[in-house]
Amino acid sequence: QVQLVESGGGLVQAGGSLRLSCAASGNFFRLNDMGWYRQAPGKQRDLVAAITSGGRTNYADSVKGRFTISRDNAKNTVYLQMNSLKFEDTAVYYCAADINLRRYWGQGTQVTVSS
Repeated sequence: QVQLVESGGGLVQAGGSLRLSCAASGNFFRLNDMGWYRQAPGKQRDLVAAITSGGRTNYADSVKGRFTISRDNAKNTVYLQMNSLKFEDTAVYYCAADINLRRYWGQGTQVTVSS
């Protein structure tokens, strides 16, 4: 059984910053790709940023230059540093991890940016 637990969401004013964390626990040998997705009300879940086990990153165009994804393999944790937040960044943010050819999801954390 694998669990992903997210933390760090909340309410912030436009222009502010938040840092999300996602810790993986359970019975697994290795975490492969990890990432953050988000889903706004009435919209589909979209990729925000992803990072491979070797540290290569990929970002949605809408967050490039503002968000940074990183990971600590020793702690089985992935982070998302979000700066210069905009109203349109408001969404539920989900952590994802690929383990043994299966994708696991966290429960989601709400990020609300007030304009």
